[in-house]
Amino acid sequence: MKPAISLALWPRFVHRALRRAFFAGIVTASLATSAAPSGLPTNHPLNKQAPDFALTGLNGQMLRLSGFRGKVVLLNFWATWCAPCQAEMPVFAAWQHRDAPRGFQVIGISMDDDAASARRLVERLKLNYPSALGDAQLAARYGGVLGLPLTFLIDRNGLVRARYQGETDVKTIESRVNALLAEP
Repeated sequence: MKPAISLALWPRFVHRALRRAFFAGIVTASLATSAAPSGLPTNHPLNKQAPDFALTGLNGQMLRLSGFRGKVVLLNFWATWCAPCQAEMPVFAAWQHRDAPRGFQVIGISMDDDAASARRLVERLKLNYPSALGDAQLAARYGGVLGLPLTFLIDRNGLVRARYQGETDVKTIESRVNALLAEP
């Protein structure tokens, strides 16, 4: 009888399983101890200036949030192992194509440990927007990335206007994006 998981892949399997369990534990603990009454982390950036960042993109180019000032930005935290992330990313790519002339920009932040796997997913999904590898410091500046996907909508002035945690109906996000694009 053949084992379900090859022994050669066992360390990778265990690492991923432990990482998922760790993130699940963080989500549970944070919701129980550090959430504001509204259900948001106490240090969330909602209705505040979006924390700026400068990261090397998965394509090797510098990616700086402040470089997109004047545009409506959809900032999406994702990971290669996140099925809801992979479902919404092609939708975001379609919006990027359709709404870029109206001043819209999608930015993806992979929370994976490995840039190569994130790069492979970006290529496989044929994403047309910049993506970079995030880290714990960036996650903390956005109130903690305690579950994925996590999406922020940032207006033309750099103010965080919406936050979507977990699997969200893309029509809900699209409606808010269109409202922000209609604002002067």
